[in-house]
Amino acid sequence: MSAEAADGIRWVPVGEAGEVRMGKQLSPASRDAGGQLPYLRVANVFEGRIDYGDVKSMGFTDAEKRVYELRPGDILLNEGQESLANVGRSAVYDGGAASLCFQNTLIRFRPGSAVLSDYAQAVFVQWRRMGAFARVAEKTSISHLGGSRFAKMLFPVIPLEEQRRIVEILDAVAESERAAEAAISKLQASRRGILLGSMAAITASEAPDGWERLPLKEVVPSVDYGISVALDEDSRGVATLRMNNLRDGRPHLNELRYCPQKVHSKHLLRMGDVLFNRTNSIDHVGRSGIWRGELEEATFASYLVRLNPDVNRIIPQYLVEWLLHPAIRQRVRAIATVAVQQVNVNPTRLRELYIDLPTDLGEQKKLVASLEVCDRRIATERESLGKLQVMKRGLADALLDGKRLVR
Repeated sequence: MSAEAADGIRWVPVGEAGEVRMGKQLSPASRDAGGQLPYLRVANVFEGRIDYGDVKSMGFTDAEKRVYELRPGDILLNEGQESLANVGRSAVYDGGAASLCFQNTLIRFRPGSAVLSDYAQAVFVQWRRMGAFARVAEKTSISHLGGSRFAKMLFPVIPLEEQRRIVEILDAVAESERAAEAAISKLQASRRGILLGSMAAITASEAPDGWERLPLKEVVPSVDYGISVALDEDSRGVATLRMNNLRDGRPHLNELRYCPQKVHSKHLLRMGDVLFNRTNSIDHVGRSGIWRGELEEATFASYLVRLNPDVNRIIPQYLVEWLLHPAIRQRVRAIATVAVQQVNVNPTRLRELYIDLPTDLGEQKKLVASLEVCDRRIATERESLGKLQVMKRGLADALLDGKRLVR
């Protein structure tokens, strides 16, 4: 059943615009059954791309393979997610891996002859962004879109020529996005190469000429713990950095929380303070960053500690780069102790680790300066990418007018 609006859009249920099918359910029997085939699951499908790097296998009969095998142009949508905002996240299968099937954590939409795959996926992206999937999803601890609910949603079918025009415009911006992302990846690889080359002493059998190897506590004589106060979202309080606010060697000020009471001056952040994340998951413990006065007043929570370097022997920026070195991250994880769902690094044990550093502060500054050149170029590319993403959303809003394309 369909309806045509005055503006030429023909509204049809998704299940009439194409075929909607849930994937095969994983079971203990299918794990060991014959006819093992690789399948995609929710962890493989991201917005606009499919990750083929971690593909599982289970048994499919010949009949099941005919039903669940993917074809180029199929669209896969996340059926269930802990985050309601990610329900319906979608990507077009490009046929990059042969004989792939899909699990029931995904919904497959196979467009009919009146719908282009890329146009349908662009509509689904808009639906997710505008909350259309969230409105129809079943909300429990895991939010579920549901194949039958998805199939009943009204899909805007427009002439194929107009679909192609929309896809071509969005693809042009997407190509620029991919170029910016490739540039960022290249710069990040270059930065990593500079870091590993400049700090090769860390993995050497002994410190080279001009370097020294000594316990960290000799150049970091003290640490300060953060505050242990219940935080809230009232921005009239003192901004408080938590463990999720440290990434890539610097503070990220999204999702800030605030301390509702006055904070002693000794707990306020100062320019050049080095923060170390002592409690987190095993993958993220040890995140570190340097405070550069991003806010007029801020403090830090007790999951973080402030390392106080002897600036006559080590500059704060070098200390952060040392903490972020892959070999040091591994050593930090090795001394972590397991707590409930998290691990903890005792600052005393941290300060017992050995650090390698140039004895000349000027050499430390030179090393850091070469890395900061990369950081500035990466920041410029990220800014460009951010502008492209805003532009793409604006074009999508204009081309896929939400007032017209959601019912």
